[in-house]
Amino acid sequence: MKNPIIPFLLIFSLGIGLIFFMSLYGIEQKEEIAKEAEGDTTEEEADVASFDPDVAIGQCVSCHGGDLTGGMGGAAPGLVGTDLSKEELVDIIQNGISGTAMPGNLVPAEHLDEMAEYILSLK
Repeated sequence: MKNPIIPFLLIFSLGIGLIFFMSLYGIEQKEEIAKEAEGDTTEEEADVASFDPDVAIGQCVSCHGGDLTGGMGGAAPGLVGTDLSKEELVDIIQNGISGTAMPGNLVPAEHLDEMAEYILSLK
């Protein structure tokens, strides 16, 4: 039987060498990595500015059904083709409906109008 320690040492030394050379690459990229870390706050602000109602509607699916036509055994009405006005929708999204499972504040206040318009666009 051949000595199993030689392949082990070879793999071990290649692994250590790879770690060493990758760390040298990281040192060269230190400034770029720091700039990316500083830029995270602006990316979050950009995400807030570019509201995506499809993402927010994910919170509605659990009660109003996957196709938003109603759910929970009729307890949650359908959002598709609703008769509510934009103002009524904004109020419901912001404040919820007391005495029901509909909570308020599911969408940031600055995007309430966009969310209401999105719901009204569902046909």
